[in-house]
Amino acid sequence: MSVESVTAPIAKRVPTERVHHGDTFVDEYEWLRDKQDPEVIAYLEAENAYTESRTAHLQGLREKIFGEIKARIKETDLSVPHRMGEFWYYARTFEGKQYGSSCRCPIDAQAEGIDAWTPPKLEPGVDIPGEQVLLDLNELAEGHDFISLGAYAVSYDGNLLAYSVDTVGDERYTLRVKDLRTGALLSDEIAGIAPSAVWSLDGTHLFYQTVDESWRPDTVWRHRLGTPREQDFQVFHEPDDRYWVGIEATRSERYLFIVSASKITTEYRVLAADDPEGEFRVVLPRRDGVEYSVEHAVIAGEDRFLIVHNDEVAGVKAENFVLAEAPAADPSAMTILIGHDENVRLEGVSAFADHLVLGYRREALPRLAIWPLTATGYGERRELAIGPELATVGTAGNPEWAQPTLRVSVGSFITPGQIFDYVPATGELLLRKEEEVLGGYDPDEYAQRREWAVARDGTRVPISLVWKKEFTGTGPKPLLLYGYGSYETSLDPYFSVPRLSLLDRGMVFAIAHVRGGGEMGRYWYEHGKTLTKMNTFTDFVSCASHLIDTGVTEADRMVADGGSAGGLLMGAVANLAPELFAGILTGVPFVDPLTSILDPALPLTVIEWDEWGNPLADKDIYDYMKSYSPYENVAAKDYPAILATTGLNDTRVLYVEPAKWVAKLRATKTGDAALLLKTEMSSGHGGVSGRYERWKEIAFEDAWILDIAGLADA
Repeated sequence: MSVESVTAPIAKRVPTERVHHGDTFVDEYEWLRDKQDPEVIAYLEAENAYTESRTAHLQGLREKIFGEIKARIKETDLSVPHRMGEFWYYARTFEGKQYGSSCRCPIDAQAEGIDAWTPPKLEPGVDIPGEQVLLDLNELAEGHDFISLGAYAVSYDGNLLAYSVDTVGDERYTLRVKDLRTGALLSDEIAGIAPSAVWSLDGTHLFYQTVDESWRPDTVWRHRLGTPREQDFQVFHEPDDRYWVGIEATRSERYLFIVSASKITTEYRVLAADDPEGEFRVVLPRRDGVEYSVEHAVIAGEDRFLIVHNDEVAGVKAENFVLAEAPAADPSAMTILIGHDENVRLEGVSAFADHLVLGYRREALPRLAIWPLTATGYGERRELAIGPELATVGTAGNPEWAQPTLRVSVGSFITPGQIFDYVPATGELLLRKEEEVLGGYDPDEYAQRREWAVARDGTRVPISLVWKKEFTGTGPKPLLLYGYGSYETSLDPYFSVPRLSLLDRGMVFAIAHVRGGGEMGRYWYEHGKTLTKMNTFTDFVSCASHLIDTGVTEADRMVADGGSAGGLLMGAVANLAPELFAGILTGVPFVDPLTSILDPALPLTVIEWDEWGNPLADKDIYDYMKSYSPYENVAAKDYPAILATTGLNDTRVLYVEPAKWVAKLRATKTGDAALLLKTEMSSGHGGVSGRYERWKEIAFEDAWILDIAGLADA
């Protein structure tokens, strides 16, 4: 059968009852969950064939956009080297290769002061004296359709590299150790683990995590190099299904931390890094609803723990977090350093030998401040002001405890990413690299701004917009409106080379910073989760309406976009206000949330109860989730065109969710807008691997967006 003659697949109906709290829901497409069933695979392949058929006319545009992306990106390039120990570490990419290589070269042993921290100027195609390729992902990818790098940890003495890879997409990694002196792999091999790994100070032990049947990292193990896995020691096991477990090392190299965290509660355990076989002790016992993080610092010559927490201070909940200091030997003896501010969300602190770096959010944007340390304590704190008004500022690769520079990144919607070294002692800002857009790029040809929509309850919701100036004043424009709105994730300004293919054709790109995200502080998140989750969806609708009412765009030229939890947003909006959009693009969408959150055996479900509520135990939560679940609320109405993408091996949002959703939409909706489902048969939650494959995927999606928005011929 030719692609042109493919018709829309119609999934068979197999009624399955789901009964909870006296409510019976008949699910006719639950049979699609069994990916071992040949009939399920055949259905997904039929959907792929149908999607290819309905988008075949865009093949030329896809190729053109792919060519534009490829032509603008410097394919053979190097990252800015960062110093760690006696080496400069950096990444390389090569024209024609899907993946990059991790490399290092020795520092100049004769350099002193700032010169010893000034990265070498590396040029593509120019030999680098002493260069060593630590890991070539292209070699590791041979014979695999997919690869993802998990752990990448160099031992403190620089002699060993622990790394892990996933070649399926199910986020199960295999850990190996490479001797960087000889290039040989050690006999140690540990399969089926979580992605990270941490070295002991002396390089004799590795700490890693395993996951339970629900994909929850729940156990930390200690592995002595050269011994069989059967002898690995279980350091810690978290029995509470609401918590995930991680392990990390302090920049000072003094401590290891095991972190147990749910969505609302945290507990740290600490161990001296030079005592790998010692026993971890609790820093602060967990208390329901109290979150905290711990950083080791040396203040006035004494070991201190810096603790960012949201516990009560003077009887008032520190919703936006405070910074406290405590002796490392007695973390409960805390003194508040920075109190609560309802307008500033304190996100974290990083400690160095002679200064602290504070990360926080104010007025919906990320900020950094430098806090010098003195012989007696703390100096004068100052905010680091870099970049345009609407910009993202953050730290970028600062592994060393005693370094005279601070590596920072800066970017905006119209400013290509920049990497600076800031010198706290002098205030100097040294540009180390700027993202290069080949073929010429002038940021003055583009504009960005922030607007505010008014939500149904009167709350002001920020919207970020970027467009090309030459299209200003031409009336309502095609617009892509992106949203997420979960897990306190903030959508900050960022530059995107692929986005230029949309902007240069006259499209406006906008982000709706809806509640459930973290842009406006912790309360912004709290008012977009559990029993206030509906705010996330209605905020997005209000943003879309605002853009139409103010003449920025029109409903028949606007496309909505969001993935994963943002896919839930897309599905809910499709039901709430389908008339506002010409199309909806959604990747790995969480569109059957109630079915998933009702099943504790599914990956990550129990952990998610603090985000969505527990519909198993609480009828109010069940009823509320059912009221917004995209799958449950599909109705006989005209929906916009929809393109949903997913990965067969996704363990976070199972492929079955968009598969069921599209099947039900096709059987229920009215109108003739096309519903498309595209399943990558060898990938997971992150989509395809390999940069060229990813660019092709972006080109596929962008061509669809332009077609829906009426710009396919632009």
